[in-house]
Amino acid sequence: MNKTMRNVWLPLLLAAGWVGAADLSNVPQLKETPAQRDARLQWFRDAKFGMFIHWGPCSVGAKEIGWDRQANRPWDISGIQTPRTTDPEYDNYYKKFNPTKYNAEEWVGFAKASGMKYMVLIAKHHDGFAQFDSKVSDHTIMASPYAKDIVRAYADACHKQGMKLGLYYSTRDWWHPDYLVGDNAKYDEFYRTQVRELLSNYGEVDVMWFDHVGGQDWGKWKFDELFSMMYQLHPKLIVNDRAAKFCGPKSPEDRGPATPDIAKMTQGDYYTPEGSIGAMDIVKDWESCIHVGRGWSYHGENGFRGPDNCIKMLVSCTTGGGNLLLNFGPRPDGTFADGEAKVAVAMGEWLKTYGEAIYGTRGGPYRNGKWGGTCHKNNKLYLHIYDWPKDGLAFDALPSKVLAARTLTGAPATFTQSDAELAVEVAEADRAKPVTVIELTLEKPLETGKIIGSIHAPLKK
Repeated sequence: MNKTMRNVWLPLLLAAGWVGAADLSNVPQLKETPAQRDARLQWFRDAKFGMFIHWGPCSVGAKEIGWDRQANRPWDISGIQTPRTTDPEYDNYYKKFNPTKYNAEEWVGFAKASGMKYMVLIAKHHDGFAQFDSKVSDHTIMASPYAKDIVRAYADACHKQGMKLGLYYSTRDWWHPDYLVGDNAKYDEFYRTQVRELLSNYGEVDVMWFDHVGGQDWGKWKFDELFSMMYQLHPKLIVNDRAAKFCGPKSPEDRGPATPDIAKMTQGDYYTPEGSIGAMDIVKDWESCIHVGRGWSYHGENGFRGPDNCIKMLVSCTTGGGNLLLNFGPRPDGTFADGEAKVAVAMGEWLKTYGEAIYGTRGGPYRNGKWGGTCHKNNKLYLHIYDWPKDGLAFDALPSKVLAARTLTGAPATFTQSDAELAVEVAEADRAKPVTVIELTLEKPLETGKIIGSIHAPLKK
């Protein structure tokens, strides 16, 4: 689509009612009860493990998506307005982007076999390139040699195979000519129209994953209209915490969010530690996003994390009360690198044995650490042990009687329980790598969202 057509389409879409009144009565972050919130977020809390996919024309040059574009980043970080520049190499990768081996059905099947319960695909990153057929932009996949809607195939495959569908959208845009120009009104309407396209044209969407806002001024963005529109279209949608991330105040003129409601709803449903495991938090919902390779997008055929490392990351997120969104960066042709595939296959195999100690659990009740962590579900308490303490494994007293103990590999486990501590033992020869998982059957379930103690040195008898 050329710029003339784009400029015709945007006002027509807006006039047709694509931007509704900011009626916030439908926004769950403002109106739902705790029980309603629990119901809306249950699948996400149970899932634990998702696939993040950073992919686009940048893979042609094995460049980091967005960040390797060698052009200025229009004053959304420093606050200093500088002349807009381009990157003749990066900005033209799309002319060579023709992923003829992209098979969304295989992608979703690959994620399912790896034990992942949801997926989040980059629809548009900071470089402004849309991986979907947007009617308000000519900087899209339709202008590439591939010329087919990548998001369409992905969404259809997720729906067909029962995979929860997430879409990443960067509000920040270092390519768009109207981004942060003047009062930002043109760009604000543009990006909200693209979000509406994503939420209108691809069936059920389960997660909207935003990534940062610039401008350092809340007055440049109509977040009330964004959230009102999103929840008119998808009442059960889950949204992360970055819809307004990095937005001011940076100056006396910007007083921050116009209302407490806008401040509250833009916090979304969960927070997003990036590049590392989040600190243990069993009260608030969170998700760590971490890449398998050397960066978020494709950077060649080496430099990948090992399977054991990724398994322990999943366990640490689970016992810490969060999710792991593990990132993959496919090759330019649409296939996954061998190093990524090795990790995914190994995690899928591990989860065939240990999945019952991951899916549907809640973190705690013991504080996790370098030794490992715990999680629970119904009347089961799972101990995930990385490094066995030299003096033995012991915890503060447990407020439920232990009826039985076993490892998930079938090796025997023994325990002693008193009013002072819970001690558990597995023979050294039966301790699995990278994680020994012990299941304790309890007389009654544990309370969710409560820490009762920590690991400690065994008491002297």
